[in-house]
Amino acid sequence: MPNPHEIKAFFDENGYYLARAVYSPPEIAGLEREVDRIVEQNIRLKESPDKSWKGEAVDRLNVGKTSFIHTHQVHYYSARWLQAVQHPAFLDVAEAILGPDIVLHHTKLLQKPAEKGAPFPMHQDWSYFPTVKDTMIGGTIAVTRATDEMGCLRVYPGSHKLGRLPNSGGQQYSEFMGKNYPLERATIIEAEAGDVLFFHYLTIHGSMPNRSAQVRKNVLVQLHSGQDRIEPGNGHVDSRLVLRGWSHVATQSYCEAH
Repeated sequence: MPNPHEIKAFFDENGYYLARAVYSPPEIAGLEREVDRIVEQNIRLKESPDKSWKGEAVDRLNVGKTSFIHTHQVHYYSARWLQAVQHPAFLDVAEAILGPDIVLHHTKLLQKPAEKGAPFPMHQDWSYFPTVKDTMIGGTIAVTRATDEMGCLRVYPGSHKLGRLPNSGGQQYSEFMGKNYPLERATIIEAEAGDVLFFHYLTIHGSMPNRSAQVRKNVLVQLHSGQDRIEPGNGHVDSRLVLRGWSHVATQSYCEAH
C-alpha cells in the first residue's frame, strides 16, 4: 500500500482515491460468487432487485430503456461480505482517509446488466445520508472489471470542496450540474476486479450506461468517522457497526435505535 500520508493528501485534494488490488483474485472470485447468490436469492424469494433509475436528469441522458440490480446490506446476506468490509487492506486505506475510528453506515450491491445497464447522472450523495461533520466516504469495490464501456464511475476531481450543493441528488435535473459538471466531461476511473475506488460523498460523480457484453458488478461500502454520526431524522438504513477503532458518539439509545 502507498504511504498513508500520500493517500490522505491525494484524497483531500481530489476527493477520491483508487486503491489497486485490495482483494486478491481468489478473494474477489469468492465475493463475486456471493454477489450472484444474493441476486439469485432475491429473485427466488420474489423480491426482484431489478430497478430503473428515474427522473428528469436520467431522461436528459437520452439512453433509452435501462435497468440495474440493487440491494442494500450485502453483509446481512453473507459472512464472506462481512469479512470483506473488515479486510485489513480495505480498512488500511479507509484509515488513511478517515483516521483510526471507522464506522460502517451501509453496504449496497449495484450491478449493471450487459448492454442495458443504467447510467447514473452526475450527483453528490450527501442528501441521502448526511452526517453532522461530513466525513462520509464511499468505497466502491470492483467485483468485476469496470471499464468506460461497462459504465464505470466518473468523477470531477476536487468537486468535494464545493460543499453541499442544492438539488444535487441526481433524481431531478440541476441546471448548475448540467452546465458545469456534465457527465461526458468527467474523469473516467476504470478499475480491475479487486480494486476499490474511495470517494467523498460530496464528490460529484456518475456513470455512463453499460453498453458492453459483460455484466458490471460492484458493491458500495459507505463509511464515516467514529467522531461523526448521521443527522437526526434520516431514515436511510444505518448499520452503526464499528469496523476499526471506536465510536465516540455511541450511547445506549444510539445503539438500540438500529
